[in-house]
Amino acid sequence: MQLIAHYTVADYAAFRTAFDADAEDRGHAGLSLLQLWHEDDRNAWALFQVTDPKAARAYLSGGAAPFNAQAGVTGTDFHFVKTA
Repeated sequence: MQLIAHYTVADYAAFRTAFDADAEDRGHAGLSLLQLWHEDDRNAWALFQVTDPKAARAYLSGGAAPFNAQAGVTGTDFHFVKTA
């Protein structure tokens, strides 16, 4: 299973610094980064491999709040997907 994430951010540079620092917490939640893209200074997209969907959902629904605050995340959209 994979996760496609869209982040709306206040500043991409600040987001990227916090995003990189959050890698260990995401890993504990069963999320491994496969690719990160930024569309512009306000929009970033990430593709994650999901090894523990329950832990990943718990992290995204509450555990990621400190990261979101530190990274200047103003909106998120997450889609769990499987290869067809």
